[in-house]
Amino acid sequence: MRFISLCSGIDAASVAWKPLGWEPLAFAEIEKFPSAVLAHHYPNVPNLGDLTKFQEWQDFGAVDLVCGGTPCQDASIGYAAGTGEAGAGLDGERSGLAFSFCGVVERYRPVWFVWENVDNVLSGRNSDGFRRFAEKLAALGYHIAYRVLDGRLFGLEDQPRKRVWMVGHLGDPRAAAAVLFEPEGSGRDCPQIQNTAPTLTARGGMAFDDRTPCILENSGPRIATPLEWERACGFPDNYTRIPWRGKTPDQCPDGPRYRAVGNSWDVSTARWIGTRIQAVSRKLAAA
Repeated sequence: MRFISLCSGIDAASVAWKPLGWEPLAFAEIEKFPSAVLAHHYPNVPNLGDLTKFQEWQDFGAVDLVCGGTPCQDASIGYAAGTGEAGAGLDGERSGLAFSFCGVVERYRPVWFVWENVDNVLSGRNSDGFRRFAEKLAALGYHIAYRVLDGRLFGLEDQPRKRVWMVGHLGDPRAAAAVLFEPEGSGRDCPQIQNTAPTLTARGGMAFDDRTPCILENSGPRIATPLEWERACGFPDNYTRIPWRGKTPDQCPDGPRYRAVGNSWDVSTARWIGTRIQAVSRKLAAA
């Protein structure tokens, strides 16, 4: 599976799908620290930068999948709490990049796409933008399905992380739903987890909205280390500990590491979705 990752951040998709043998063709990221993480781990994969300039991008031949978690700020509850006013949802300047995602899908015509965002895009004030986003992708010929998934159900027991995931397939009307929904009825109710230290959020001088993790211990809450935060979101140890601004990896500052991991997908959920896509693809090929 050859894929293009949009709004890549530190690209949980590539981490999640590497065991499946999938190949990233290109990233699209503009933030400096995440771009440095990408260059460190994937020096031979181009970073195309600004998503809005997708018409200028090169041809990659056959593209099997386009994925991305477009910015959530205009739709997030955290943004509204911090500013005192609700955002504009997918009509906002940042979250509106979802429609550039549609443009990339239209240009490269992948067989599959995967899109992720905060579940608040489904709320009443944001639902119209979400509807128009889905209709745009459907008008391109994609059969789509979406579902809110919580990372706790995929191995992140101490990290509640509800996100809406949308999958689209160009062709079979059943394929996307077969990825996100389990007809066997395995059940994904959140269990009551006992004897664990839940991840909390902290606000203040070091807070990045809900992206500064704290761990509750018997002695009280403390800020998690970047290593603990990487593990909580499913990344390999010290994945974001890179040479940065002339400093060695062991001098890499904590702040950009916290932000980069917090802004990313959780790896476990992305891997589950990739595994499902691979299984459905094989069934379609064998039919």
